[in-house]
This record gives sequence, structure tokens and C-alpha cells, in this order.
Amino acid sequence: MCYNTAYMKKGGFHMKNTTKNKVLLATVCSIFAATAFSQSAYANRITNINQAKNKALKEVKNATVLDVDKDRDDGVIVYDVDLLKGKKKYNIVYRASDGKKIEYGWELQNYYARNGKSISKSHCQKLALKEVNNATVTSIVNKTDDGMQVYKVKLKKGDKKYTLEYHASTGKLLEYEWKIVTQAVTGNNGNTGNNGYIGESKAKNIALDRVPGARVIKIEFDTDDGREVYEVELADSSFEYDIKIDAATGQIIEFDQDDLD
Repeated sequence: MCYNTAYMKKGGFHMKNTTKNKVLLATVCSIFAATAFSQSAYANRITNINQAKNKALKEVKNATVLDVDKDRDDGVIVYDVDLLKGKKKYNIVYRASDGKKIEYGWELQNYYARNGKSISKSHCQKLALKEVNNATVTSIVNKTDDGMQVYKVKLKKGDKKYTLEYHASTGKLLEYEWKIVTQAVTGNNGNTGNNGYIGESKAKNIALDRVPGARVIKIEFDTDDGREVYEVELADSSFEYDIKIDAATGQIIEFDQDDLD
């Protein structure tokens, strides 16, 4: 309801400047909403290992807890829980401050199938997109893992990064994992400014020096076990490469090379 008069009297209550009243009401509502959110986060916080264990058991009912660790990831306290249920081993990571799940994954234990004729990459991509609806496939690599031919599929959806692994012959999903992506704020030149990181441009050059002649497919800032890194994906005519570079020092801390089909 909109009032054109600057002054109104109703039942002994004086209303002046209705627009200001509406703004004030909206501000009060925002404060209440923010307070409610803060209280909810406080109520859901995790303060000890038993709380993390019980939270994980609610998600994976009737599982056996193998291990619970309290750790620090990107300066944030987290609880890392490993569980076993049937033939699947689960890993769940919770942020302590609000109990939010920031990583989730499972892998099939003791699965083996003989290598035969591989399904096509396009078929594997369809399987992955069915598993993670409306995601974007960023890479598919055929590789050998524990003597089995597998497809490793990476996807992105919203603020989550997914990694799925399929048996190349049977199309069986062997591993499933997602984690919330931590983005760095970069300038137009790909540098991260005065935050102590080397910047995307330098990380790219370090990766290209390691694999001369390759082309960079993707570069991403992330946190790995509490360590800020640049994850660089490259490829040449024969191989695909995954390189992790320490974001502060520029040291290569992980290097993977996989055959291309």
C-alpha cells in the first residue's frame, strides 16, 4: 500500500514518511535474517571428533568409522572422516565453524574386471553427465590404475569440482569425489596481486618449462591438504599432464602423466 500524504493518523498511531518506514523495516528484516543465519551456523558447528563422527554416520548409515582427523585447510579448521560400508570406502570433510560439508567421495574396494574392449570417450562422458546433471566436462583421460584400464573424468558444476573414475571396459563407476573449489581473486594479467602467491601467469610458465611443447588446457587455484596450489592441466600429441605447483613458492609438488587415446 502506498500513501501519498506525508502525515497520517490512524487509531492514535502517527505514520510519517512511509517510504522511510519501509526502508527501516527492510533493514530490520535483513538484520534478523543475518542473525538467524549466524545462529544456525553456530548451532551446526563441530567442536570435537565425536560430533564429526556422528555427523558422518548420519550421512552414511550403518557404516564403520575408520578414522577421524582434525586438520587445518587454508587456515580453516576441518574434520576429515573416513568410513567403510560394504564395498565402499567413504571420505567426508566438514568445516568446523558451521559443520558444512566441503568434500565428499567414495571408492569401490577390491573391484577387479578384466580389461577388454573399451567403451568410447563419448559414452563415458554421457555416463558422467548422467551422474552429475548439468555439469561441464573439463577432461577425460584413459589411464591404467592398479592394472585396470580406467577413464578419469573431471567435471565442474557451480562451486564444485568433481572427479569420477570408470572401468574402461565395463563402464562401472569405481570412484566418485567432489570438493568445493576455492578461487583466487586475479587481476587482468592473471596475477594474484599482493597476496604472496606467484600468480597464474608464472604458474603457467613453470608448467610449460616442465613439459616443453605442450599446451595449457586449464589452470585453477585450489587448496590441497591445507596448501594453496595451482593445478595446471596440459596436453601434447601423446600425453595429458596434471601438475600441482605450490602457489607461494612455485615448487612443483605433484606431476602426473597419462596416455591419450
